[in-house]
Amino acid sequence: FDIWFWWPIIRILKVMMATTALSNTVRVCAYFSDCREHRRPRSKGNTLRTFANTPRGHHEQLGAQRSSLRFTGKLTNEENEPAIGASTSTSKRTLLGNGLALGVLAMGTSVGDAAQAGLFGPSPGDLVQSGMQRFRKGDVEGSLEDFDKILILAPSQKPYLWQRGLSLYYANRFEDGAKQFRDDVAVNPNDTEESIWAYLCEAQLKGAEAAQQSMLRVGRDSRPVMRAAYELFQGSGTLQQLSDAGKANASDLFYSLLYIGLWHEAHGNVEEARQAIVEAARTPYAKRSGDYMASLALVHCKERGWLNPVIG
Repeated sequence: FDIWFWWPIIRILKVMMATTALSNTVRVCAYFSDCREHRRPRSKGNTLRTFANTPRGHHEQLGAQRSSLRFTGKLTNEENEPAIGASTSTSKRTLLGNGLALGVLAMGTSVGDAAQAGLFGPSPGDLVQSGMQRFRKGDVEGSLEDFDKILILAPSQKPYLWQRGLSLYYANRFEDGAKQFRDDVAVNPNDTEESIWAYLCEAQLKGAEAAQQSMLRVGRDSRPVMRAAYELFQGSGTLQQLSDAGKANASDLFYSLLYIGLWHEAHGNVEEARQAIVEAARTPYAKRSGDYMASLALVHCKERGWLNPVIG
């Protein structure tokens, strides 16, 4: 057969591959959208987080687990959800990467270029899980490797990678961290914690007072402890008010101590920061909740060279 026989068939195959890529790109967007949705607390009285991966811990885990399951097309009841890092169906897990790769090839990209971009590797959902697991273990640079790969696979999702911003802070990449958090608030203007973390990054660059002057304004947070934390960093609240807000329950106690410690760090009060964050890491909530931010408190202690708060 000559080329005119094969030409229509090739065209049809290209359209089919491009359609598959588009479908899976939509699934990427849905994944990160779910991550954002589940980072908000679902019930005011929920004190012991059942979260374990993307966000009452405030940056949570179960939300990301559920998002990841939706992303792969497999959703079960909460009590039956797998632990972080648990394996999922290989065919479904790799569907996104393969679909994107086929779409790129259909548009004329070579196999070598697609492989270099990581399109045949883990999906964005896998990389979020992996990056968070590596951060929990204290591998800050390793977590950034995973989060940065997502920027290649799905660059439009960068504003939703709050986990990357936290890793950037502990990698001392404060300018990049501030931009990550500012991009986050740009798409979610009610995100209290991202506003605070942008401040924390900028305080390391230009000082606490200058960072306060340019602090991002966000909507009123429904959580009293986070309202008190935001007001403290903004300059309209006090350390005592945040400490009092932490008396409501175990979760609020942890978060009040954590953000008191971070405020002291931004102001150069090393000993006060150490006392508060070590105490936060020693709380029952930090030890039992599985909250991502509880892991962050431990990472903070490790990065600052403080005595292990769990055994010390």
